[in-house]
Amino acid sequence: MSRRTWRKDPSMRVYAYLTAAVSAVTARVRGEDPERGDVPGWVMITVMTAALVLAILIPFRTAIVDAVTNALTSVTSGG
Repeated sequence: MSRRTWRKDPSMRVYAYLTAAVSAVTARVRGEDPERGDVPGWVMITVMTAALVLAILIPFRTAIVDAVTNALTSVTSGG
């Protein structure tokens, strides 16, 4: 369909938008939405990240606290 036909017949544009909207709604109702994502995968990633943070924090807690304290002291004292 040429651009000239689109300009002359605006009902075709409305029909195209309506067709696209209806197909999007039916795809969503059927569960074929590619934007939904994988919820269990994200839950697993979040839990594994929290486990890694704890695995690093527990044995090195004193070293991390000392490093952060020294860094803040050097910044606030000016040297």
